[in-house]
Amino acid sequence: MKNLAIVLVLLLMLTACKRVAITGRKQVTLIKESELVLLSDQEYRKFLSVNKVVNGTRDAERVQRIGKQIANAVENYYRQNKLESKINDFAWEFNLVQDSLVNAWCMPGGKVVFYTGILPICQDDDGLAVVMGHEIAHAVAQHGNERMSQGMMAQLGAAALSVATTSQTEQTQNLFMQAYGVGAQLGVLLPFSRKHETEADRLGLVFMAMAGFNPDKAPAFWERMGALSGGEEPPVFMSSHPNSKTRVADLKAYIPVAKKYAADYAQP
Repeated sequence: MKNLAIVLVLLLMLTACKRVAITGRKQVTLIKESELVLLSDQEYRKFLSVNKVVNGTRDAERVQRIGKQIANAVENYYRQNKLESKINDFAWEFNLVQDSLVNAWCMPGGKVVFYTGILPICQDDDGLAVVMGHEIAHAVAQHGNERMSQGMMAQLGAAALSVATTSQTEQTQNLFMQAYGVGAQLGVLLPFSRKHETEADRLGLVFMAMAGFNPDKAPAFWERMGALSGGEEPPVFMSSHPNSKTRVADLKAYIPVAKKYAADYAQP
């Protein structure tokens, strides 16, 4: 039975192996993206129904406008590279929510939320585009699917994978919430999440540049974010995000790449 489980896992990983656009990193996604899009839409509606959505303000308009600009840039790139099937199920939405949290997120299918608490850190449109590009990158690179797939392999076992990935079971829903929430296992999920964060930083830089925003502003934004901790950041092995200094250095090194993509894939 144990050998059969190992074989099933290997077969699933082989058939579910893909590459992330632009970075070329190999990833394993075991879940149908259409299922995740459906789940995310349900959870997004629930979230909006119990939180104060800001409408009709300048800030709400900025979130909408910048989100659409970057989404259009992503679609343009994917279309030109015949990758549009990866985002066929996306139906973009951009909402600003009244909350002091310094945060933003994007679920599968392009469901974006910005909290008002992050806007002062953004400072301007370029700063907002840094965050928007980063969060959209998580969604289009299917990072949540990877995290859920890893969780399934760790928690459900190979024998249950084929069942869990073909229906919206309670276990699948729980893993969905974990993949987009907090809490992780030291040494396994946290390093994996850091890899996602670095990839989202780089992809986000490319996406914002393609959309006409200035990628040179990205390092300064993350310096401001790092300053919020007062210099008291947790050790890297205990953090799901890269160290601020490491993050800023990586972004500065990647800016020329982002500008090249922007030149090659300027929006029509």
